[in-house]
Amino acid sequence: MRKKLYLVTRSAIPFYILLCFSAVSPLFSSNTERDAAHNLLLITIDTLRADRLSCYDSAHVRTPNIDRLAQNGVLFLRAFANTPTTLPSHASILLGITPVRHGVHDNYNFTVHEDLLTLAEHLKNNGYSTGAIIGAHPLDSRFGLDQGFDAYDDDYEKLSSQKFAHGERRADEVTQKAIEWLNVQKSPWFLWTHFYDPHDAYEPPEPYRTEYRERPYDGEVAFVDRELGKLLDYIDNSNFKKNTLVVLTSDHGESLEEHGEKTHGYFAYNSTLWVPLIIATTDGKSKRVEQYVSHIDIFPTACDILDIPLPQSLQGISLVPSFDGKNLPERVLYLESLYPHYSRGWAPQQGFIFNKEKYIESPIPELYDIEQDFQEIKNIAQVNNLGSYRKKLDEILQDQPRREEKSLRKKVDRESLEKLKSLGYISEPYVTRKRSYGPQDDIKTMLPYHRKAEKALSLHNSGDVDRGIRLLKEILSERDDIDVAYIYLAGIYDATGQPEPALEMLRLGLKNLPYSYRILTPYIELLQKEGNYDEIIQVISAKKLLPMEHDAEIWIALAQAFEKKGDLDAAIAAYEKALTIDDEYVLIYTSLGENHLTRYLKTKDRASYARSIAYFKKAIALDPEYAPAFSGLGDVYGQAGDLIGAISYWEKALALNPEQYVLIFNLGLAHFNTGNTPKALEYFETLKKNHYSQLPVQQQQVLDDLIATCKQKDQENQIFF
Repeated sequence: MRKKLYLVTRSAIPFYILLCFSAVSPLFSSNTERDAAHNLLLITIDTLRADRLSCYDSAHVRTPNIDRLAQNGVLFLRAFANTPTTLPSHASILLGITPVRHGVHDNYNFTVHEDLLTLAEHLKNNGYSTGAIIGAHPLDSRFGLDQGFDAYDDDYEKLSSQKFAHGERRADEVTQKAIEWLNVQKSPWFLWTHFYDPHDAYEPPEPYRTEYRERPYDGEVAFVDRELGKLLDYIDNSNFKKNTLVVLTSDHGESLEEHGEKTHGYFAYNSTLWVPLIIATTDGKSKRVEQYVSHIDIFPTACDILDIPLPQSLQGISLVPSFDGKNLPERVLYLESLYPHYSRGWAPQQGFIFNKEKYIESPIPELYDIEQDFQEIKNIAQVNNLGSYRKKLDEILQDQPRREEKSLRKKVDRESLEKLKSLGYISEPYVTRKRSYGPQDDIKTMLPYHRKAEKALSLHNSGDVDRGIRLLKEILSERDDIDVAYIYLAGIYDATGQPEPALEMLRLGLKNLPYSYRILTPYIELLQKEGNYDEIIQVISAKKLLPMEHDAEIWIALAQAFEKKGDLDAAIAAYEKALTIDDEYVLIYTSLGENHLTRYLKTKDRASYARSIAYFKKAIALDPEYAPAFSGLGDVYGQAGDLIGAISYWEKALALNPEQYVLIFNLGLAHFNTGNTPKALEYFETLKKNHYSQLPVQQQQVLDDLIATCKQKDQENQIFF
């Protein structure tokens, strides 16, 4: 990771005063002069509502370890995230600037720009060792928040003992990794630990699964508190106790059905924007602060406490004055919820909190007195002149230099998209967004249709198929632009053995929503399942959608359709297109190897023979445990008459996939043709014992004849001996 050095000054102090002052005493001590270097432990707990900590509200869950932290620190009663989504919120925390300035607005379509200064980079430039232990894929290093970290542990792929190996790891693993990192550190250090457990789906381990059977979200919170206690105990029992600053917060909350939202990411209400914030300093002061603060204040507060200069880029303020009861300046706290906008094409939501009022700009605007109505029950926008609020929001947006959106939008990554989907983030990259939006596009209008569609799918899964279908048809009778209604209805038809109605439903969806990639992909998958290769070729060839330029899967589907139709050249071209999108996709290399082998067998073109070998070897280099690549390379050598080479690769393929009976037959035949009849007989008899019933009658006869021939040759050899 690159290292950046920054020249920073406190802009409020004139330069000539700095010069005069430095002649007597430096404004900031250097690392070598610091009497007691302070460490920083930043704890972020994903999807944690403040009211689920007993130090905030004792009605739900007992969290003794986080309470212990609050008893020795400053607890902020009104801390707010800028956005209810994981990656943008963490970007605000670690950059000290709002999403308008850092330009990251959802978990999938954006990355953190390299020229932005992270807290890790700033501390590293001031002599700190830096580490991060990441709990889930939305904060994977590919999204850019690894800038400045010596160690960024997002290696949840190797957790084979856990069911979450697809992109999440549990709190006990995060705690273990954090302690392992701290074991080899010397002050000063900065460690960020990210706990993901309270995020949907809620599946706490025992005993919390049983204790919180009716409230599994609360069970996840209790489990994280227990595991976090182990990390805090380690700090307390080590040499780090007296000089470690601990900051705990969450990236956002969880709606838990408030305002009709099941989880988070759609609305900008306090159920998801209100977050816990606890800052435990080394002096053990205990205080509760009611003033309104924000995620972007964490970076400057940490710098102030650690006695490190503040970068000029920060938008937040130090909260240290509030520790002693002093008032913080009245500020506008910016907020947004743009995940539905960038991922679904719905109307954007942006707003602010100021003077204990909360304004949300959308086609159906909202205004709340959150001092009296913190749950945002009564929208008072209708009885207020909103002109001043809209003017203030415009000033906020115009006052902040924006990131160029195109520079931050990232190339669609197949692996990232699948992992985010598995974690509940259903995102469509590069959706078509409108120039203007009306009430019909408002999140408050759109989300109920999606909730109704989810209910229909749940009814189907529980066995009430007819009612599920009826609900989905009701949605489409009211709105023909609800993509999930087409997708879920097609899925139900297909699951109940009605593929043609399923296809018709997806065709209708594409007719009404011609730019919907979310409808196109299941449509192509169903066409593949039904063997309708002509329609696959027709549809993909006719579509010119931007996501197609970044999705290898769509070109693989086209290539496979051409293969089925016998158009070898078109298949190779489609695979090569897929390879330009994802050059580490083993399946593509293997398929190209197979197609070039087929071309070689037809034309005896030596260039195709060489390309076939090269593609198979590339696949093996990328994944040494991918059996089809070894099998294919064995086929190449076998067809060229190199039976020794073929045997070597077929044996490796069989070791990886012992049930592949074609390999058993090929190995037996290769040994037979090289004169090793005992070895051939061994393979043939294994094939007959384990897979005889799977062979067509004609091949059974061939196998029987080969076994008989091998036995005869063995007898002849014995007689000759």
